Amino acid sequence: MLHVSEPKACRAIGQIRSSSWYVPWPDPVRERLRGRIIALAKEYGRYGYRTVTDMLRFEGWDVGKDCVDTIWWQEGLNMPTKQPKRARLWRADG
Repeated sequence: MLHVSEPKACRAIGQIRSSSWYVPWPDPVRERLRGRIIALAKEYGRYGYRTVTDMLRFEGWDVGKDCVDTIWWQEGLNMPTKQPKRARLWRADG
């Protein structure tokens, strides 16, 4: 074990000292919101985070699209890609 002070160790690795003591507290409201967003994303697979935000607001949640987008990104949710349009006959040669 190295005997180095915390300020010197943090300075050496380029980390802010306050971040080493940060312990995130679980927010029960945020966790319920996360569960509801996942449930809506599974139920309505073609909807994006903006439409899910509107649905949550309609249900009575006080959320913004940035909050929903953050949770959407953290959970790895994304819409399936659309299929490309079929080529038109008049574009084909011959």
